Amino acid sequence: MRRSTQRKHAAPDTPATSPRGPHSAASRPYDTIEPTEAERVVEAALTLLAEIGLRFDSGTEAERLLTRAGCTITPDGVVRMPAFVVRRALATVAKSVRLWNRDGTRAIDIDAHHTWFMPGMTCIKVFDEATGEPRPSTRADLAAITRIADGLDNIDAVCVACKDVADSTLRGEIGEFLCMMENTTKPLEYLCEWTRSLEAAIEMAAALRGGREKLAEMPYFLHIVTPLPLYFAETHIEQVILAARAGVPVSVGTLAIGGASTPITTAGTVVQCLATDFAGIVLGQAAREGVFCIGSTNPYFMEPETGGIGNLPQTMLGEQLICQVRRHLGLPSFTGLGGEARARRFGQDAVFEIATMMGQVFHTRPATCDYLGSLDQGITYSLHALLLCDEYAGMLRTLWAGTKIDEDALALDLLREIGLKGTVLGHEHTARHCRTNLWPSRYFGANTPVSTSEKPDETLYQRIDRDLKKRLAAPGPEPLPSDLLTRLRSIHEAHAVV
Repeated sequence: MRRSTQRKHAAPDTPATSPRGPHSAASRPYDTIEPTEAERVVEAALTLLAEIGLRFDSGTEAERLLTRAGCTITPDGVVRMPAFVVRRALATVAKSVRLWNRDGTRAIDIDAHHTWFMPGMTCIKVFDEATGEPRPSTRADLAAITRIADGLDNIDAVCVACKDVADSTLRGEIGEFLCMMENTTKPLEYLCEWTRSLEAAIEMAAALRGGREKLAEMPYFLHIVTPLPLYFAETHIEQVILAARAGVPVSVGTLAIGGASTPITTAGTVVQCLATDFAGIVLGQAAREGVFCIGSTNPYFMEPETGGIGNLPQTMLGEQLICQVRRHLGLPSFTGLGGEARARRFGQDAVFEIATMMGQVFHTRPATCDYLGSLDQGITYSLHALLLCDEYAGMLRTLWAGTKIDEDALALDLLREIGLKGTVLGHEHTARHCRTNLWPSRYFGANTPVSTSEKPDETLYQRIDRDLKKRLAAPGPEPLPSDLLTRLRSIHEAHAVV
C-alpha cells in the first residue's frame, strides 16, 4: 500500500535537508562596490521612501496596517515610510525559511547561503514538439515541463513555467497549482493574478500537510507577488497580507526597466528596486511580524537603440549591485536573470545568454534562480533550454564546492617521490583525486563529441534533444493518494466558482 502523504511528515527540526552544501563555504561572492557605498545605496532607498514615498491602492487593509506601523498616507494613496519603520521591518523579517517537498521528507533552505534552481515562469507559449514553432501553452504543457523538472538532478523546486492560456480564468489559474502538485514531488513556487487563487493554493497545501498549522510549520510553496516599481495594487496588497498571516513564505518583487519604468542609471534603478522591496517587507511585517516576506525586484535596462530590454553589461552590473546590497543587509536575493534569454528560440543566441548569465550566478549567489528555460523575453518556454540550464546548475555546484588547500592537495610529497622524470598518470594520488571537482556533465566534458572520441558527431541541440525525448517518454513521479487528490479537486471546484 502506498504511504499517504497527507499526515506523515518528518518533524521540522529533523536534519532532512537537501544534501546541497552552502555556496559560501569554500569561495566568496563578488562585491562590485565598497561596503560604504552599499550602505549609501540603502540610505538612498530609505530617503526615497521617507520623502517621496510610493503608491498603494486606496481602500485596502494596508492603510490601517501601515498607519499603525508609523507610515503616513495621503488622500491619493501616497505612502511615506520613515526610515525607522523600514529599519525595524528589516530587523524583524525572517531572513531564511525552510521549504519542504510534497511528502514532507526533505527541505531546501531559502537563505543568503544557498542557491536553488527552478524553471519558470508564466510563459504564454511553448515550442510545439511536432513543428518546432511557438504556440499558446496549455495545462498539458505545464504538466510535461513539471514532470521533466521533477526528474532533473539540479532542479530543486518547480514554478508555474507556463500558463494554461486556453483557460485564462480563475479556474485555470487554480488548476495550475494543482497541476504542479500532481506532477512533481519537489517544493513549489506559485504566483497568480487572483487572490482567490492564492486562497485555494493555501487550502490545497494545508490539505496536503494535514492542516494550516502544519503548513505554517512545514511550508510547501513560496508565493510570489509582483507589484510594479513603487506601486502596490489592491490584489498585491491582499496577497501579501493573506500569505503572511497563513505563514506562507513570500517573495515580493517586480521587474524594473531602467530608462522606461526606472532611471536609466544603474544605481538609480537599483535604488527604486530596493525601495519597492523594502515597502513589501514593511507591509509583510505589519501583517505578521517575523514572517518571511522578502523583496525580490530584478533590475533590467533598456537597449537605447531598440527600446527593448537589453544592454547586457548594465543588466549584469545591476544584478551584481543589488545582490551585494542584499548581502550587506543579510537578505537573500531572488533572480530572474540566470537561465533566461531574450532570444526568440533555442539556438546560438540563447546559449550565449544562458551561459553568460548563469556564469554570473557563481558570483552573485542568489537564493533562487527561477527563470530557467524562459526565452523570448519571458514569452516562450523551452524544454531544451531547461535541460541546458540544469547542466549549468551542475557546473555551478561543482565550482561552489571550491578548491581544497592542504598538504595532500599541494602534492609536494608526490613530486619528491616521483622526481622530475617520473609520471603521475598511474600514481595512487591521481586515482584518489581524479574525480575531485569533476563536473558530471551530460552534454559536455567527457560527452563532448571531439574528433578523438567515439561520441556521435552531434550538435549541442541534437545531444539535448536526444536526452529530452527519453525524458518525455519516462514515467513521472508517484501519483498523489486518490483520497487526497479527490479532496484537492473539490477545493479547486469550490474556489473556481465566480
